[in-house]
Amino acid sequence: MTLEQKILHHLSEAVQAIYQTKTDTDQFNLQETRKEFEGQITVVTFPITEFSKKSPELTGEDLGNYLKTNVDEIVAFNVIKGFLNLVISDEYWFQQLKEIYSAPSYGILPKTGNKVMVEYSSPNTNKPLHLGHIRNNLLGYSVAEILAANGNEVIKSNLVNDRGIHICKSMLAWQKYGNGETPESSGLKGDHLVGKYYVIFDKEYKKQQDVLKAQGQSEEEAKKNAALIQEAQQMLQAWEAGDEPVITLWKTMNSWVYAGFEQTYAKLGVDFQKFYYESDTYLLGKDIIDEGLAKGVFFKKPDGSVWIDLTKEGLDEKLVLRADGTSVYITQDLGTAQLKYNDFGMDESIYVVGNEQDYHFKVLFLILEKLGKSWAKGLYHLSYGMVDLPTGKMKSREGTVVDADDLIDEMVATAKQRTEELGKVDGFSEEEKANLYQMIGMGALKYFLLKVEPKKRLLFDPNESIDFQGNTGPFIQYTHARICSVLSKADYAGTETFAYPGQLAETERDLLVNISQYPQVLNNASQEHSPALIANYVYDLAKLYNKFYHEAPILKSDDENLKTFRLALSAASAAVLKKGMNLLGIQVPERM
Repeated sequence: MTLEQKILHHLSEAVQAIYQTKTDTDQFNLQETRKEFEGQITVVTFPITEFSKKSPELTGEDLGNYLKTNVDEIVAFNVIKGFLNLVISDEYWFQQLKEIYSAPSYGILPKTGNKVMVEYSSPNTNKPLHLGHIRNNLLGYSVAEILAANGNEVIKSNLVNDRGIHICKSMLAWQKYGNGETPESSGLKGDHLVGKYYVIFDKEYKKQQDVLKAQGQSEEEAKKNAALIQEAQQMLQAWEAGDEPVITLWKTMNSWVYAGFEQTYAKLGVDFQKFYYESDTYLLGKDIIDEGLAKGVFFKKPDGSVWIDLTKEGLDEKLVLRADGTSVYITQDLGTAQLKYNDFGMDESIYVVGNEQDYHFKVLFLILEKLGKSWAKGLYHLSYGMVDLPTGKMKSREGTVVDADDLIDEMVATAKQRTEELGKVDGFSEEEKANLYQMIGMGALKYFLLKVEPKKRLLFDPNESIDFQGNTGPFIQYTHARICSVLSKADYAGTETFAYPGQLAETERDLLVNISQYPQVLNNASQEHSPALIANYVYDLAKLYNKFYHEAPILKSDDENLKTFRLALSAASAAVLKKGMNLLGIQVPERM
């Protein structure tokens, strides 16, 4: 039984004993005590006044006296308005350190048997990954790691959008203007080369539209009648008919893109266990439409098109199959959802997709529930906001996107410049320097994008992200390196025994309280699918350690037991910092 569970149990006993009312433990609310008050755990007393018939303050006094008498770990309490702040004994926090210290897997839960798929990345094969994809990949990877640390079996999947008119645009432009250019002959990464022709298509397409508009056509007519778009549509029809030359070109150009993606994924440090391809799934879902018609979930209009009426749910009527029998996006998404479940039988399936698709996923999940799919309750859309830069929005067709590879290179270069300016690489070999710059640059990028709640839109400033002070990845990385330096100087092996030092300094207690909260933070991050909870937790831990480092002498202490205790506390801090940062996909250096 954890201390929190013990307190809840005795709160229920207290209400029974003092107010003669039986209650469940879930009727009580425990919180972390605010920093300006003494204590570590706070009981909210307002709900309990229903039973006590007293003011929140007097209710708090009653409960505080009962808990202090019956819970050994509680040594004092104070009541501030409707909040009962409990002071936990130093001996308890010291014992927590002993337990943490003896548990290498601290915070990692045993296997639950729960299976979760996290689908992220979902790139188009007509262009390279950009800044928006970076947020998507980092969120998906981190959520998957957090879920795995909470005992879930996790499948990381990637649904690649490898077909459609946008793919044909790149193919047609390469065919017309490429002169046989390849990644080898151009020196370009394959995804960059294909993306180059996507931009060329748009430029040439606009030129044709301008000519048609000058001839008197409306903008809508010009868009429809331009020769390039008509050729692209013909190419898509040829692809769907299995035309061999078109299929061969498609496979060739996609292979270039996949090779480029693999390099970017390796730089980002993300991976996948399963790939799905739209070219394999775009015809799925028609059986589900037939099933829905038979069940009365869908209805046909006179023109033969199939719809679902979601007006009672506050939505609208949604087309699920065109009159000519061809699919719409929702059709293939229904089929793909079924395919994924057939493949893995997972309890939960998380889609990491931008918030512009919020409506789409509401409809998708609702349809699957109406179809009676038992697994539909486990579907979750991890919606995230757009990433902006100080220079403004990105437009891929115009070639103004912030390319993922370029941004990564810029981050590493900036990390190198800042690190050298601060003299943090004295005595490093060239290889060690290169590894450190990579670690800091990627740590800065990942931390900045993950510390913000996913749903929020964010402004990414590369210069602000690489700062060795403040709420940044490099600050946390430097703190870890600082701890490792202390342990190294002390020749600390991690096997040394230590005893309770008699009384904890405030900074020692605060640090121990924070470290002991890690399992709960990890659980909350898993429940809320939020890496931001982990990111901000490790930042708080790093801040507390630095305060401890400056206020409590470690290596200079004359008391050997106290010195060993503080080294153990340092080692535990480093271990939890590393665990937390690793869940964000961030490496931490041991030297800096």
